[in-house]
Amino acid sequence: MTQAVTNPAARLSPREQQIFEYLADGSSLAEVGLRLGIRQNTVQSYLSLAKLKLGAKSENAAALAAAYALGGLPQPKPLDPSELSLPREQLALVPLLAQGMRVSQMASVLKRPVSIIRRDARGLMKNLRARNAAQTVKRTWQYQLLTADQVLEWLT
Repeated sequence: MTQAVTNPAARLSPREQQIFEYLADGSSLAEVGLRLGIRQNTVQSYLSLAKLKLGAKSENAAALAAAYALGGLPQPKPLDPSELSLPREQLALVPLLAQGMRVSQMASVLKRPVSIIRRDARGLMKNLRARNAAQTVKRTWQYQLLTADQVLEWLT
């Protein structure tokens, strides 16, 4: 597994780290707020500041990938990739999802119909047992389908 690059500018506050960790575990913004005892718009404010520090896109999944790659968050515990078998159509979505692309953008890049991309994205999330895009990024990181080197290339 590729090591994250520690970037002092990517230093996240403990609250920002908590928010990312809850998102990575599949919680929605509303659920994160409830768990932390703060309002959803306060959660969003913390996220916005964290994304600025990371130089990340507005999508939570892309920001989470940047946080792992830049050392803003500890990398999640790796899982054995041999335990997972994904079709190539689903694997093709991993880097695009981690870059924060929407379904229509993925369809354009892959030159496939939006309906097929949606189906494959749902299948990817189901196979990874992920509830949202951020948790999908966490799982792909754990299975070493997404690496710091890949993310750092997109961020530059």
